[in-house]
Amino acid sequence: QVQLVESGGDSVQAGASLRLSCDFSGRTFISFSMGWFRRAPGKGREFVAGVTYNSGTKLYGDAVKGRFFISRDNNKKMAHLQMNNLRADDTATYYCAALMGTVVVKGSEDWDYWGQGTLVTVSE
Repeated sequence: QVQLVESGGDSVQAGASLRLSCDFSGRTFISFSMGWFRRAPGKGREFVAGVTYNSGTKLYGDAVKGRFFISRDNNKKMAHLQMNNLRADDTATYYCAALMGTVVVKGSEDWDYWGQGTLVTVSE
């Protein structure tokens, strides 16, 4: 089984930056694409970013393009989400996800494993 543990969530003001991290364990890291999703209060789960096993493909949700950047460290078995110029509507619980295979998809129902989430709160 795969375990995913997120960290880095915080309460910040608009315009600030945060870096989320996801610690992966349990199986071979490079067998999985990694992704980030978020769920804002009262809303559904939204795709934020995804990266393939070799970082050859990175996808972003429209709301975060140009502000958020996903990366992974295959030696440390970690994925990161660098979030810049945060806005109030970025407030959400952010979830790390793992998808076995070599592609990234935006549909949350396709992802295999999920972390417990880390809360990001952005105030004006």
